[in-house]
Amino acid sequence: MGTRRVFSREFKLESVKLVKERGASVTQAARELDVHENVLRKWMRDAEAASQRAFPGHGVMMSERAEIERLRKESAKLKIERDLLKKAAAYFARESA
Repeated sequence: MGTRRVFSREFKLESVKLVKERGASVTQAARELDVHENVLRKWMRDAEAASQRAFPGHGVMMSERAEIERLRKESAKLKIERDLLKKAAAYFARESA
């Protein structure tokens, strides 16, 4: 199986612009750009939903993803603290008995 093609943010934005501003059909534009029609439609949905923040690229997370990642890290830290407190409580319970 072939390798997955990666397109730049500028290419995606220009592809969407080709359909929206120049009036080309999605099918025709996809054929000219050598991408699958469904890929171009997804780019159009993404551009419409996020406008300026569309296609952030590698290393740049959208705010929701960044928040989820932060919460996962915080959750892991809290689990470690909880486990430590459980062990300390069990230790002191044995000492006082």
